[in-house]
Amino acid sequence: MFNNVRTALLLGVLLAPTAVLAQSADAPKPAAQDSATEQGATETPTTTAEPAASGEAPAETNGKPKAVTGQDLPGQLSMGESREETEVGKTYVKEKVKDWTVQCVRTPEGNDPCQLYQLLRDKDGNAVSEISVFALKDGGQAKAGATIITPLETLLTEQLTLAVDSSSAKRYPFSWCSQVGCFARIGLTEQDLAAFRKGSEVKMLIVPVAAPDQKVELSISLSGFTAGFDMAAGK
Repeated sequence: MFNNVRTALLLGVLLAPTAVLAQSADAPKPAAQDSATEQGATETPTTTAEPAASGEAPAETNGKPKAVTGQDLPGQLSMGESREETEVGKTYVKEKVKDWTVQCVRTPEGNDPCQLYQLLRDKDGNAVSEISVFALKDGGQAKAGATIITPLETLLTEQLTLAVDSSSAKRYPFSWCSQVGCFARIGLTEQDLAAFRKGSEVKMLIVPVAAPDQKVELSISLSGFTAGFDMAAGK
C-alpha cells in the first residue's frame, strides 16, 4: 500500500590545477667572479644527510624501499576488536518457531532482550502489516505488550480490532504515524495470552482511507506462539 523512499548519496571530487612559473629568458644573468676570487675561494664541504625523523617514510636503498620494522611504525598497528563489540545494538534472529520469529538485540552484558515477530500479508501475498509481541515484567494488568504497524493509508479514527478465532473482538487506538507506517501499542492481559496460546489465529481488521466503507482483514497465525513467547521471555 505504501512505498519506502530511499535517498541516494552523491559523492563529488574537486581537482585543483597546479600552476608552474618558469624563469624569463630575458632575465639578467649574475656577473662572473674574477679568476683571483675563484682561485682563493674555499670549496663548500659536502654535508651528510640527516637520518629521517621518526614517522617519515623509510628511505630507499638501491631503488628499493627499506624494509619496515615494528620500530618504524610505533602506535600505528591495529589491535583489532572482538566480533561481539562490533555487533552491540544490532538485531538478530535467535530462532524461528513455526510462523513466528524470535528477534533479539545484542547487548554488552549478554542479557539480550527478545520479542516475537510476524509479518502479515493480504490474500494476494502482499506485505501489509507486522506485529511484535514482548513480555512485560512490571506491566501491572498487562502481562505482555504488542506493537502493530499498519500502512499510512489507514483510517485512524476507525482504530483496529483483534479477535482470537470466533471470540468477541477488541478495539485498539493508534498511537502515532511515521514514514514507516501507523503504530498501535496494545497491552495483553493474562486472559489475552491464554487465548493466544489456545487459539489458531487472530483476525485483525483495519479500514483504508481510500475506501472507508470497506475493511481489510488480516490473519495473525498463532502457530508456534506459545513456544516462541516463552523463548522470547527467557523461560
